Amino acid sequence: MKKLLFSLFIFASTLGMKAQDVVTWSIKLAEKGNDEIELVAKASINNGWHLYDVNIPENGPNPTTLNIDELKGATKVGKFKAVNSKLHKEMDPIFELEIGYYETSATFVQRFKVTNRKTFSLKGDIRAQACNNEQCTPPLPIDFSFSSKDLKPVAENDKPQPAENTPTPNVTTEQPDTATQKSVVEITDTLSAKPQSATDSLWKPVISELRDYGAAGNVANQSLLWVFILGFGGGLIALLTPCVWPMIPMTVSFFLKRNKKDKKKAIKDATIYGISIIVIYVALGLIITGIFGASALNDLSTSALFNLIFFALLIVFAVSFLGAFEITLPSSWTNKMDQKADSTTGLLSIFFMAFTLALVSFSCTGPIIGTLLVEAASSGAIIAPALGMFGFAIALAIPFTLFAIFPTWLESMPKSGGWLNSVKVVLGFLELALALKFLSVADLAYKWGILDREVFLVLWIVIFTLLGIYLLGKLKLPHDSDLKYVSVPRLFLAIISFAFAIYMVPGLWGAPLKSISAFSPPLFTQDFSLYKGEVHAKFDDYEAGMQYAKANNKPVMIDFSGFGCVNCRKMEASVWTDARVKSMLENDYVLITLMVDDKKKLPEVIEVDENGRKTKLKTIGDKWSYLQRHKFGTNSQPYYVTLDNNGMPTGPSFAYDENVDKYLKFLSTGLENYKKEKR
Repeated sequence: MKKLLFSLFIFASTLGMKAQDVVTWSIKLAEKGNDEIELVAKASINNGWHLYDVNIPENGPNPTTLNIDELKGATKVGKFKAVNSKLHKEMDPIFELEIGYYETSATFVQRFKVTNRKTFSLKGDIRAQACNNEQCTPPLPIDFSFSSKDLKPVAENDKPQPAENTPTPNVTTEQPDTATQKSVVEITDTLSAKPQSATDSLWKPVISELRDYGAAGNVANQSLLWVFILGFGGGLIALLTPCVWPMIPMTVSFFLKRNKKDKKKAIKDATIYGISIIVIYVALGLIITGIFGASALNDLSTSALFNLIFFALLIVFAVSFLGAFEITLPSSWTNKMDQKADSTTGLLSIFFMAFTLALVSFSCTGPIIGTLLVEAASSGAIIAPALGMFGFAIALAIPFTLFAIFPTWLESMPKSGGWLNSVKVVLGFLELALALKFLSVADLAYKWGILDREVFLVLWIVIFTLLGIYLLGKLKLPHDSDLKYVSVPRLFLAIISFAFAIYMVPGLWGAPLKSISAFSPPLFTQDFSLYKGEVHAKFDDYEAGMQYAKANNKPVMIDFSGFGCVNCRKMEASVWTDARVKSMLENDYVLITLMVDDKKKLPEVIEVDENGRKTKLKTIGDKWSYLQRHKFGTNSQPYYVTLDNNGMPTGPSFAYDENVDKYLKFLSTGLENYKKEKR
C-alpha cells in the first residue's frame, strides 16, 4: 500500500510538473577495448538532495533505471550498476526499509559487446528519482541516442581505455572531433532550439512590455476566500458521514473519562485534540504544495491523465458510498496509531489520537479532501491547499472541542442510524455527477467525443432525478433502513434535486446553463443547438491566426485556455456571451484560442531550451503552453492578451474576472492602441 500511494503521488506530479533542476546528467560512450564499450551516466546532485540506487527493495521508492528502446549491432554485457560512487544506506522511516542512495555525485554504467560497428545504434533513457527532506522529483526520462559515428574506427580500438571519473559540466551536445577521433562521445540534458514554425518576432518574449502596461493580476489571490469557504463546507459535510459522526461522542467520552476528576484538564485536552486535527490537515496541504508547487498544481488540475485518474477514484468512492462495498485503510495503520496513543503520554498521546481519527475517517473524508485539493490546485495560489485544509480541519475540529466543553450536549445529539447512511448515499450520487466532469476534461483533451455536452447533461439529469426519487424513499439501496415517512429536510432536498434536473433540460437544445458552465463541456461540443449567443474562436493555431490578422489589418486577441479550465468556461459563459463583448471579439479582433492541454501529437517533436533545461514539446498543448511561458511569462489559464500584427502587446493582459465592464475596457484599450500604431 505504501509503495502504491507513493508511486501514484510521484506519478501524478509528472502530469503537469517539470522535475526541478536538482540533478545534472551527462551520458557518454566509453571504449573499453576488445570491441566492448560502456554507457557511462554521471549525475551531479545538488546539496541537500540524494539519488536512489539501482537496487531498491520491493515496496520502496523508484530506483535509478536504464531503459533501452533500440539496440543494434551490440549486445548487453552484465547489469546496469553504479561504480566509483559512495553508497549510503539507512532505514527509511516512510517505507520502513533499508534504502541505498547517493549524495553529491554518482556514476552508473552498462557494458555492451559491439558485434557490428557499421549498424551500431543505441537509444533509450535513464530515469531516476531525487529527494530531499521535504520533496521528491518525478522520475522523468533523460534521453540518449548514439550511432556508429560515435564509435572509434576498428583500427584504433586495440587498447582498453580508462574510465573517466571527473564529473562533466552541464553543456550542450559535444560532437566527436573528426581530426582526433575522441574515444568518448558525450550528450547532456540541455539542448537549445526554437519551434521550427516560429518566427523571431511572433515568439519574441514581451514580458517587459506587458509589465509596462500593467500585467493581469493574480486571480489566485481573489479566490483564496472561496477555497477557505469550500474547505470549511467540506469539513461540515464530513461531520455528517458515518465514518466521522459516531466518533464525536466516543472520542469526547474518552477524554472526559481520562480526566474525570479534573474537568478543566479534560477541556484543555479536548482543545489540544482539536488543534492537533487542524495541524494534521494543514500539514497535509503544506506537504502537497511543497512537493508540487503552486504552478504545477494548476497544471496538474488541467492534466488529462490526472483527470482520468481522479474520475476513476471518484467512481470507486461513489460506488462504495452507494453501498456496493466498504473502503477502509489497512487495520494495521489504525492499530499502530492506537498503540502509539496508549503507549505515550501528554501532548503526544493526544496527537496520535487525532491521527487515528484522520485514518479511521479516510473512507468518507478522502473523496471530499481530494475534490477540495483539486479546486485549490486550480486557483494557483501557493497557500491554497493549506488554506483549504485549514478550513476543512476547523469545521471538523470544532464539534469535538465544543462537546468536550459542554458534555451535556451529547445527550441531545441524534444517534447514529439510517439517516447517516442516507447522507452517505447522497454524497455517492454527488460524487458520481462530479466524476463526469473529470472524464469530460480528458475526453476533450484527447478528442474522443464520447462525452459531448448533451450526453453529459442527460447523465446529470438522470443522476439528479434518481437522487430526488431516493430522497422521497422510492429507491432503496443496500444498508438503507426502512423509511416510515419523508422528513421535511428530505422533502426540500428532493424538491431541489428535481428542480435542478428540470433546469438542465433546456440545455439539451443549446441553452447556456450559466450556473453549471464550469462543469459541463463547452457548447461547441453539442451536435444540435438552437442557441446562437456563444463565441467561437476563428483560429486555434497561433501562426495561422497571426498571418490572417496581418492580411486583414486587424488586431489579435489571444485566449490561452484549457479543456480542464473551470474559470475559462465561466468566462466564456458569463462574459463572452455579453452582446458588446461578443461583437468586439467577432468584428474588431481576430480571436485565437490556444488549448494548453490539447493532447494531439505534433507532426514532429520540438526541442527547446527552457531555463537551462531541455524540454520536448510533443503535443499541440505542449507548444501553446511553452508559447505562454516563453513569450508572456505566465502559465495560468484563462489568460488573455491583445497583440498587433508583429506579436507585440497593445495593452495589458487580463486574467479571470467576470466583470463585463472591465473586460470591455481591456478590449477597448487594445483596439485603440492598435489603431494609434496604424496612423
